[in-house]
Amino acid sequence: MTRKYVDCRETPSVSGCTLAMSGEEEELVRAAVNHAVDVHGHTDSEELREGVRRDLKDAPVAGMRQGAFVQLIEFSTDRIDEVERLAREWAEEMGADRTARWALVGTDLDRPGTYVEIVEFPDHDSAMDNSANPKTTRFAENLRALCSGEPRFVNLEVRGTTDFAS
Repeated sequence: MTRKYVDCRETPSVSGCTLAMSGEEEELVRAAVNHAVDVHGHTDSEELREGVRRDLKDAPVAGMRQGAFVQLIEFSTDRIDEVERLAREWAEEMGADRTARWALVGTDLDRPGTYVEIVEFPDHDSAMDNSANPKTTRFAENLRALCSGEPRFVNLEVRGTTDFAS
């Protein structure tokens, strides 16, 4: 059975909720309805259940789908703990304004002191909104101060994904 997902960021909300859930359809409908009642103040009804079911989407591979936007940031530093602390502080400061869905930091095993961060956004516009935020500008300036050399940014639109585990 195809795994489904639902993401509060894709539904207009005054609360700015950022919760995303995935699972098999019936399990996910139950969890999403409980969340909608508990957090968003909706009333549990057949209409709510039908609306949740209608909003379910096929879960993308590793959280991505065609049209998503991925940014790769390659940087060198001997202060990786400070970079990671800086990233946590940025995410906390951004809060609900953060358009990045997830990030992964990897160590380049062939080049000591070199790292690659992969950040996924729903789309290019969301990534550009993130980049234009003064909090992100401040983060980038602070990142540069911790790096030896200029970080390299690569911007990618996702053309497709393949799940080799299926």
